[in-house]
Amino acid sequence: MRIRSREKILPPIMVQALIEEVPVLATPVRATLQPVILAGGSGTRLWPLSREQYPKQLLNLVADDTLLEATAHRLEGVAVRTGRTAGQEAPQIVVCGEEHRFMVADMLKRKGKRARIVSEPCGRNTAPALTVAALHALASAGPCGDAVLVATPADHSVADTAAFRDAIATAVQHAERGAIVTLGVRPTVPETGFGYIRAAEPVQPGGFAIERFVEKPHLELARHYVDSGEYWWNCGIFVVLASVWLKAVSQLQPEIHRQCCAAYEAGEAVGQSEVFRVEREAFDACPSDSIDYAVMEKLDALPGIPGMLVPLDAGWSDVGSWAAIWDIAVKDNAGNAGRGRVLFDGATSCLAHSEGRLIACVGVQDVVVVETADAVLVVDKAHVQDVKNVVQRLRSEHGAEIVNHRKVHRPWGCYDSIDHGDRFQVKRIIVEPGASLSLQMHYHRAAHWVVVRGTARVTCGETVSILSENQSTYIPIGTLHRLENPGKTPLEIIEVQSGAYLGEDDIVRFDDNYGRK
Repeated sequence: MRIRSREKILPPIMVQALIEEVPVLATPVRATLQPVILAGGSGTRLWPLSREQYPKQLLNLVADDTLLEATAHRLEGVAVRTGRTAGQEAPQIVVCGEEHRFMVADMLKRKGKRARIVSEPCGRNTAPALTVAALHALASAGPCGDAVLVATPADHSVADTAAFRDAIATAVQHAERGAIVTLGVRPTVPETGFGYIRAAEPVQPGGFAIERFVEKPHLELARHYVDSGEYWWNCGIFVVLASVWLKAVSQLQPEIHRQCCAAYEAGEAVGQSEVFRVEREAFDACPSDSIDYAVMEKLDALPGIPGMLVPLDAGWSDVGSWAAIWDIAVKDNAGNAGRGRVLFDGATSCLAHSEGRLIACVGVQDVVVVETADAVLVVDKAHVQDVKNVVQRLRSEHGAEIVNHRKVHRPWGCYDSIDHGDRFQVKRIIVEPGASLSLQMHYHRAAHWVVVRGTARVTCGETVSILSENQSTYIPIGTLHRLENPGKTPLEIIEVQSGAYLGEDDIVRFDDNYGRK
């Protein structure tokens, strides 16, 4: 196995040797700061914007930046806030699904963010995700190094970046002493969708010992927690030494530890990119569990590794529902919030989000309306949690609207399914400059390509040709073919597919520039 460091490939490293017999040091450890963004998950509560192949962290729900881009931005400069130099903050590690890594890399590249992506072949929740991130951090640090992991979900919103960085700086001090630290938010309402943490005695600087974790209580119990003043919302942000996390996982969840180590050791760097792909078979066998369930709730059984809470007062939101988005959105005098082409007339306390068509809300109250190219949601704000029921129903009916938007992003560009029928489908395809689709063939469909903008290099069987605007070509069933953009401007074509089967799985790749299998 060859593991990418910041600038070069390190020689093979046996991961187990990095973590066996790791002591929890009694004196603080001054380690490299390692931001970790947990960008897995698909989410159902923000449908129809959030889809399985386009989850909420890739959406710009509350600002111009996507939630992922905003997360990457607020993690920058944390090293300086902790008294380190900029050189002591490693490039961010982003753990995401294999199907999302191209979009994640593209978003961060466009924002000038340097990140190392750890690609998961399947979702296994946050505990395995943080475990492979810790392995990646230690492998990059070398056999004698360590790293303070600052792990945060990619799909949350934080209004006050300076306050966030201050809380992280405090948490780092406790983590350097061997604690597993979580950030807690003072509850303002009896929210039943969050986990809670009961804090014990104060511990300087600025923290509390953790007495216990409580998962999503019923409403009456949540009211008791809020009224008592002893509980905090668990916001899912953790700070811990990589060696300490791996020691805790190895003792509390040995099967997670074993399968993650196996998946990482058998993993591979993808091409020349900053992407490391963990091995599928071992990771698929790894138990799926959250950081809370797998480790934090069981720390009492692990002497020597304390759990600590550091308060976070920074306008945090998990952006977990359309009501949560309305809460943090900028509103007009009637309490309405809108994005896109939206008009309000006599409406109050409404949220409207348009991806293209005009939404007019007239004389309604407490309503959420979300428009996309292929679906429209209308829901009372009091029932936004029930959106997941719609997604479950669509899944049982094999509805395409839960998987992708009509416009689908690919590493070479994107395509928009304009129209379809029983034996045909029409797509608008955009290929970025210098990009190319895989060398491929289809068993069940043929295609006609018409160039409407740019220049296309087309491989069809043994023939390679150049097509300009208004020119076209035909790709017969079963013919090896490839579409490339050799130009410096985007290539746009209209594709008409015809055949007995038009599914996206009717593709055999022979050569691919993006490491897709």
